[in-house]
Amino acid sequence: MMKWLKYIFLLFSVTVVSQNTIDLSFVKKSPLSVSVISGIDNFGTIYYTNNNAFYKKTPEKTTSYSNIQLGAITSTNTFNPLKINLFYKDFNTVIILDNRLAEIFKIDFNNTEPYKNVSHISTGNDNTLWIFNQDLQKLELYDYKSKTTRVATIPVTSNVLDLKSDYNFCWLLTEKFLYKYNYFGSLLMKTPNSGYTAISVSNENVVLSSDISLYYLDKKSEKMTTIKTPELLIKQFLLNNETLYIYDSKVLHEFQLKTK
Repeated sequence: MMKWLKYIFLLFSVTVVSQNTIDLSFVKKSPLSVSVISGIDNFGTIYYTNNNAFYKKTPEKTTSYSNIQLGAITSTNTFNPLKINLFYKDFNTVIILDNRLAEIFKIDFNNTEPYKNVSHISTGNDNTLWIFNQDLQKLELYDYKSKTTRVATIPVTSNVLDLKSDYNFCWLLTEKFLYKYNYFGSLLMKTPNSGYTAISVSNENVVLSSDISLYYLDKKSEKMTTIKTPELLIKQFLLNNETLYIYDSKVLHEFQLKTK
């Protein structure tokens, strides 16, 4: 009897999960061959990297930036198109570009006092960056003009996988938990990591990826919902408002999230 009860409970659980999904509405697909997509805005501008160079491609023209001395670009952040961040982890350095991809600021963490060994960065408000200090295992809000740390969180005990932010909040994904902080460094949310490996943020909504699927984290309910995706190789994904982009290394697929 207990054996049959287990099967019934399992079947009921699967049914509940399968019903709790978000559908996608196909919009269009475009051929694309780049190393990494950094961002896509509402005007059709695509930011990406190729062969250690950073590109901004609009419908009218393509602009690029490269810095051979700093080598490979580890990550980029285009949330603020007037202050684009390029992170060169091997040199512990961040380059900030304007909307024409002209260099406006260089932050060499090797020369900061005290020294900061940075593993992840993301855009902050004003003249700040969210950085993860690998030696202290702390998330910090760093003011690069005054060269001061405005906020530092308590240490995080597991390896960091991803870091994303907007003007109001910062999300830190580690091997054990997903954290959400405000700009005072207060912890607003801490939820177990159930196999998530990367995140994308837009308007405080979050999409997370695992090896098998994508998931949507609603900003109001903080409820995690599986996104029903077509059978695609998901090399990268990006969230922009209610638009979800999936890149399979050859084609950029655009979908509309049906969250309501």
